[in-house]
Amino acid sequence: MAHKKAGGTAKNLSKTNPRYLGVKLSGGQAARVGNVIVRQRGARYLAGPGTAMGRDHTIFALVAGTVAFTDKRKTRFDGEILRKKLVSVA
Repeated sequence: MAHKKAGGTAKNLSKTNPRYLGVKLSGGQAARVGNVIVRQRGARYLAGPGTAMGRDHTIFALVAGTVAFTDKRKTRFDGEILRKKLVSVA
């Protein structure tokens, strides 16, 4: 005979913390030195003048100013043209 009653299984026990990704400062907002502008996975947004990209692709301000989002055309190695979003602080 069994010494324990059947425990069953639960499918909702693995809880992970949210990642808090996304745009933190919109275009036209004021940014101070070191402010995080975009938290992302991969380079969806590119760092322009006045910004830098961290190890985890976080874009942050290097200078104080206003945030601006523009488009940049990039050509891939196979000739395809991509439009990437560029983040800058001036």
